[in-house]
Amino acid sequence: MLQLFFTIAFSAAPLVLYIPPIRSLNLFVETMEDMYRESRTYTNRVYPRLMEAWARIMDCILCNTRE
Repeated sequence: MLQLFFTIAFSAAPLVLYIPPIRSLNLFVETMEDMYRESRTYTNRVYPRLMEAWARIMDCILCNTRE
């Protein structure tokens, strides 16, 4: 049982290196919020058009006709 514990513990240790420190996550989150804020006006204009295009594509794929 002890061998299994050490095997799991040492195999999980390298995974810790992939988790960034909290201060890096804060910068990442702040950057993502800025990008979202800057792209919001563009997204609000494009979103209805994308929904209409997606509906037309799905109608063609499913052979539905609009009435």
